Order: sequence, then structure tokens, then C-alpha cells
Amino acid sequence: MSDFFQDSPLRIAGREFASRLLVGTGKYRDFDETAEAIAASGADIVTFAVRRTNLGQDAGEPNLLDAVPPERFTLLPNTAGCYTAKDAVRTCKLARELLDGHNLVKLEVLGDDATLYPNVVETLAAAETLIADGFDVMVYTSDDPIVARELERLGCCAIMPLGSLIGSGHGIQNPYNIRLIIEQAEVPVLVDAGIGTASEAALAMELGCDAVLMNSAIAHARQPVLMAGAMKKAVEAGREAFLAGRMPRRQSAEPSSPFAGRINA
Repeated sequence: MSDFFQDSPLRIAGREFASRLLVGTGKYRDFDETAEAIAASGADIVTFAVRRTNLGQDAGEPNLLDAVPPERFTLLPNTAGCYTAKDAVRTCKLARELLDGHNLVKLEVLGDDATLYPNVVETLAAAETLIADGFDVMVYTSDDPIVARELERLGCCAIMPLGSLIGSGHGIQNPYNIRLIIEQAEVPVLVDAGIGTASEAALAMELGCDAVLMNSAIAHARQPVLMAGAMKKAVEAGREAFLAGRMPRRQSAEPSSPFAGRINA
């Protein structure tokens, strides 16, 4: 951020974060690459799939906490791979046990294997149960503004509409709905899923999103660590552009230098 303007930090569930880029830990070659990419991204919040990650429960396997130490990062356990509210709630409770009472979770309840699209009925049910149990719920959802509003009403601390299908890299397919969600929300809105490259991350921020969460766009790049750095810059640039306010679109040309007061030859 420019020296003459100091942005406010990202605030989620009473916590403050300097980075507006959240990253995942899956699909990397190994934990060494995971750690390098996360460091290059500058992320403060790191998400992981509880069902697919060793946090020390398997003594003979590499431990994610060695690559992503909880004293440095805010861990965001997620319910990837859950297809019912019951399974998602159980998974969050497991994460709370493994992480000594950690209550910040990313809820996602999927509809099917083919699309990994959110099942909003099960998501709403899981969110209500988790919030009643004291969890701070960041929720992956569709880009439906009405569903987003209901999730916020239930008490979710962040709304995370998909840009496009998980892992697709198609970018933001419906920026108008994302903007509608942002305009009505009083909690942070983060694009989650579908980002493929830096320009798409910048677009999410230019729309007014508070942050962006991604995994595949970095992990599947030819050079993940380099892409992580690019995403860091893109999120920062998009945020600054949003705060600065873009020039209005015009139907006709307008000279960059005014004619008034010019020196005639």
C-alpha cells in the first residue's frame, strides 16, 4: 500500500489480518513446496482439509503443522469432502479437538463429485448448528445473493461465494452477482474457488471483495512459488484500485491533456 494511504486491516470474527490473500495447502508436491509458496504469498490465514490432513494424529506421516506453524499463521480448517450437514458439523468438531479449541472454520458442503458445487440447503443447516455451538463460520456458498444474505443472518462471520467451479480456473463467471452480495453484506465477502491467474484475483478485489481465497491457482501453476508471489501483488493492486476508484467509462474520447491554456505554435 502506498505510503500516503494506510488501508484498514482485514477483520474476520474479531481478528485482524494484514494480508487479504488466503491460501490452501493441498495439491503441492510436498510440504516443503507448500511452505515456500505460502511464504511467498504473504498470507496470514491458511486453510486445510481436516479429512485429508495429518495434524499429528498419524505419528509416522508428515505433519502440516511443521510446514505451517500455528504460532505464525491462523489455521482455517475446512470441511472439504463433506456432502451432508451432519458430516460437516462432525468434521468441524474434530478440528476443534485436534487444534485445542480452535473455533474458526471454513464450512463447505458439496452437492456432488462432478461439480463440487455447494449444496446450499445442507450448508444452511450446518451453519446454523455450528454457530449455535460457538464456531466462527466462514462459509463457501453459491453466488446467490439471497442465500448469502440468509447465511449472514444466521451469523456467519464471512461469506465466500464461488467465482466458478472449484479447481476450474475459469475466473469470476458472474461478477454482477458477486457485486450484489458485496453491496448487501455487513461481513467480509471473499471470492472462493475458480480463480486461475493473477488478473482474476485483481478483478475480485476491484469488485470490492474483502479478500480472495485460492489453492489450485497457485499449486497447479508451473512454478507455484512464483505464482504465489504474483497473487500477493495482484490482490494488493486490486485492493488499491478499488479504494482509489476507477475512472468513469465514457462513450467518446477525451484528451489526457486539456486544450485550455495550451501554447499555440
